[in-house]
Amino acid sequence: MSSLLRLYVIRGLIAILWAVGFAAVLDSLAVGTIILLVVYPLIDAVALFIDFRDRSGMPGRGLQLFNIAVSTLAAIALAIAANIDVAPVLLVFGGWAIVSGVAQLVAALHRHRPEMGRQWSLLLAGALSVIAGGGFGVTALGDDPRLDAIVMYAVAGGAFFVIQAGLLYWRLRKR
Repeated sequence: MSSLLRLYVIRGLIAILWAVGFAAVLDSLAVGTIILLVVYPLIDAVALFIDFRDRSGMPGRGLQLFNIAVSTLAAIALAIAANIDVAPVLLVFGGWAIVSGVAQLVAALHRHRPEMGRQWSLLLAGALSVIAGGGFGVTALGDDPRLDAIVMYAVAGGAFFVIQAGLLYWRLRKR
């Protein structure tokens, strides 16, 4: 269980640090911005792979493989979209947020077991990811599409992982 806590904390802190770096370069689709856009879903894919590898009897492993593939494809699609314009980036990022959010919701429901807690923060994070993904799509279709909302998305996602780690830690200490 401690490896899951560590993974959640590290994944959450990396997302928050990524958001800080992205906020510094998001004004244009320069090389640094494109690299960070591509890296974000790859961070998700790596974390999912580590969780998949470490949880060999847990439910939802097929869903994790699916989400690893989706995140990897999102990274490739973001590299392509970033060479076009901001609107396609937001559409790709939004689509990925929706699909990975649904996968996160389903995985949290599968993990809804006494020893793992109720997974409320992951359920909420998955739901907010779906909502944010839709928001990215709306922004992409607007008059002035901007990348600002991606920063808040990453910070919120990172915070939810850190909160879930804290809840799991508290649950373990309570026993």
